[in-house]
Amino acid sequence: MLPRITTLLLVAAALLLTPFAGSAEDKDGWISLFNGKNLDGWKIGDAEQGKWKIENGNIVANGPRSHLYTIKEFKNFEFKAEVMTLPHSNSGIYFHTQYQEEGWPKAGFECQVNNTYHDPKKTASLYGVKDMLEPPASDDEWFEIYIKVDGRKVVTKVNGKTVIEWEQPADAKPGGNFERVLGEGTFALQGHDPGSTVLFRNLRVKRLP
Repeated sequence: MLPRITTLLLVAAALLLTPFAGSAEDKDGWISLFNGKNLDGWKIGDAEQGKWKIENGNIVANGPRSHLYTIKEFKNFEFKAEVMTLPHSNSGIYFHTQYQEEGWPKAGFECQVNNTYHDPKKTASLYGVKDMLEPPASDDEWFEIYIKVDGRKVVTKVNGKTVIEWEQPADAKPGGNFERVLGEGTFALQGHDPGSTVLFRNLRVKRLP
């Protein structure tokens, strides 16, 4: 039997190597990003005005502009989250972005979350890059958003149905011929405005080679 101090050191080392406290890969390689209890592993941008809360195991966004960023970064991945929008609500899921103390994220891409808000770009659009103009989901119902980034290719799905397939041009570069460029970064959930209420649960990610 290992001495107690050795066992404690091994446990501590395992936690440090785990992307989110208390999370572990399942048999298929998926890692939970949210423990259902608090925002461990996340950091709030526009923290003074952000209105993030945990209710019944869900992350709830409602209030002035704010973004909730993962601390860990990801490059190639598959991502899944269950989402529910209340009527006339707007939100988004950013990827390959970077933490900002305030403002709309300047880096990365936004997977739109909007079924009935007045913005014509609807849920699972790759915002401003390749847009869906008809909502693939409904308000007041849970639906699954899926995002896959593999090299220069991005796929979004809703409830298993492909919405967007896009490949970044080979010559795209920051500040050049394309405003947003794939690379590596955090995820971020968007709190858009006080009139929008959006719920998130079962957020998971699987790293790809």
